[in-house]
Amino acid sequence: MDATAARAGLVTLAEIAAAARLVAPVVVRTPLIPFPGVTPQLLIKPESLQPTGSFKLRGAYTAITGAGEAARQRGVIAHSSGNHGHAVAYAAALLGVRAVVVVPETAPKVKTDAISGYGAELVTVAPTLPARVAATEELMARNGYVPIPPFDDRAVIAGQGTIGLEIAADCPQADLVLVPVSGGGLISGIAAALRTSGSRAAVVGVEPELAADARDSLRRGEPVAWPAADVQRTVADALRVERVGALPLAHIRELVTDIVTVTEEEMLTAVRLLATRARLVAEPGGAAAVAARLFRNNELPAAGTSVAVLSGGNVDPQLLASILRSPHAGAAGSAPVRARLSADDPGGDLGARIEP
Repeated sequence: MDATAARAGLVTLAEIAAAARLVAPVVVRTPLIPFPGVTPQLLIKPESLQPTGSFKLRGAYTAITGAGEAARQRGVIAHSSGNHGHAVAYAAALLGVRAVVVVPETAPKVKTDAISGYGAELVTVAPTLPARVAATEELMARNGYVPIPPFDDRAVIAGQGTIGLEIAADCPQADLVLVPVSGGGLISGIAAALRTSGSRAAVVGVEPELAADARDSLRRGEPVAWPAADVQRTVADALRVERVGALPLAHIRELVTDIVTVTEEEMLTAVRLLATRARLVAEPGGAAAVAARLFRNNELPAAGTSVAVLSGGNVDPQLLASILRSPHAGAAGSAPVRARLSADDPGGDLGARIEP
C-alpha cells in the first residue's frame, strides 16, 4: 500500500512514521475517550489537549524541523486562520526560530494573543485566503523567510497523519473515522496513515454547510472555490478556507469515502454536549466531526465503532460561556436537532440526556 501511495504522489507511511518520531517529544499522544450515551460506540480523539489547543502542532513542528538550518538562519512564515499560526509560533519558540504569522483581521483574539505571546510577529490582512497568500509571498520575497504552509504541504500532511497512526494502534476495530475539513491537510494525513497501515476504517470528512468547498470539490473531482464572503458566515472560524489544497484534494479523491456537512446549530450543540457530557472543550469547527456522528448518522457509513477527531479547543471564552449558559446552546437546541438525536439513538437515551 505504501508503494502504491508513493506512485500516486501521496504521502507515504514512511513519511508519517518519520514525522511521528520527530513530534513524539513535543505533542500529547491523545487518548480515545468514549462519548457517553451514544450507541454504537463513539470515541473522541481530543486534539484540543495539545499544548497549542489543536492538532496543528503536529504538522507545524514536522515542517519547521524539516526545514533545518534554513529555518534557523532565515526564520519562518505562515498564514493561518489562527490555529496553524498558534502552532507555528509555539514550535518556532521551542526550536529557537524567528516566526512571522499572517492572519485574517477576523481571527479570534484567543488565537492572536497566543501567537504574539510566543514571540511571533503578527501581521493582519483582509479575511480571504488570497489576501493571506499575497501578504505571505510579499514578506517572503522581501525577507527570505521559509514558508510553513497550513495544509498544502507534504511535511505538514505527514505530521497531521501521526493522528491516524495513533488511531490505528489504539482502535484497530474502528469502522469509521470522522475528521473536520478546512484546507484538507488533517484528513489527508489521517486517511494516508490509516490506509497505508492496513486499517479498513472508512474516512469521512465533515464541513460546515456554510463552507462546503471540499465537499463540492470531491463531488466534481476538481477544486471548487467558494466566495470568501460565503465561508465567513460560519461560526467555525477554523474551517473558513475558500478552497481545499491541491495535494490534499489528491488524497481526498483517492482515500476519503465521503464528505458530509453540518449546520451551525449542530456544531454549537456538539460544543455544549462535549463540555457537559464528555468534559472536553471544543471550538465550533473542532466539534464538527462529533456533530456529524450525533446529527447526521443516517448519512454516514454503518459502523460498530466510530472515532471522531476533536480537532481544536481554542474557543472564544465568551462564546463558550454563551453556549454553556443557554439550555439550547444559542439556537442549537432546537426541536429538529433533538429529533435527529433521538432518531439516531434507538434507545432514546442521548435524546433525553441533552435536555437541561
